[in-house]
This record gives sequence, C-alpha cells and structure tokens, in this order.
Amino acid sequence: MPVRRSLLAAALGATALLGATAAPAAAAPGEYITVDPTGRIAADGTVTLSGTYRCTGATGPAFIGSSISQGTVRQQGIGGSGARCDGAEHRWQNSGKPYGQTLRPGAAHVQATVVELRRSGIILVPVFHAQTDRDITLVQS
Repeated sequence: MPVRRSLLAAALGATALLGATAAPAAAAPGEYITVDPTGRIAADGTVTLSGTYRCTGATGPAFIGSSISQGTVRQQGIGGSGARCDGAEHRWQNSGKPYGQTLRPGAAHVQATVVELRRSGIILVPVFHAQTDRDITLVQS
C-alpha cells in the first residue's frame, strides 16, 4: 500500500506541476473524462467530485487527478484515485479538503485529468490520457 500511495502522490504532483506549465497532449480517440455537474461539500469542508472516464493503452499506473477553484480561492487539488485504462467506461470519485482555503456552496470550476506514469529508463514520465474543465455547482451534503 505505501508504494501505491507514493505512486499516487507522484502522479498528482506531476499532474499539478505539468498542468501549470504545459497543456496535455490530445486524448487518443475514445479517451475522455467527464465531471458531474454537481459536487458535494461536507460540513467539515471536505469536497467530493465525481464523473466518468475512459482510457486505453496504459502500460504504467494511471490515476485521476482533480482540482477546484471558486471565486478568489485559487485552484486546489481534491484527492486522487486509481484509473483502469482497459477501454471501458468507469466512474471516478475524489474527496479532499482544500488546504488553507474554505469553499462554499455555489458555483465552482473543476479540472479533471487522467494521467499515467510510464517508465522511461529509470524515471516515470507523466502521459496524459484525457483532461476536461467544467463549471459545476457545489451543494452542501
């Protein structure tokens, strides 16, 4: 389990770092990720985002990364989860608390990405399978 957490942390870190500096390559035909129009925010501030995805051809571990922004609250990562790139459509759900920020019910913007960590020699290189941006509504849960 610690290795899986390390890979997830590496994937999410790479997604955040590269997402800020470079646009991901176009998804292969049939690959996509969606974000549900409504996200949930719990009384303790935990945000839950969800949607569907489809990806193919991953040779390394793949993950779903998501982030949210709202008004003056800058983009914040919300959890992360493993992805199966087997060509079938799957549901995803990520939950997390924005660090040092408070989100409220109402309009928000979400970015979701399917990223794979593919070996290239001794390093893992992030390979983007799909990305989407969507305006959503956060509701109190």
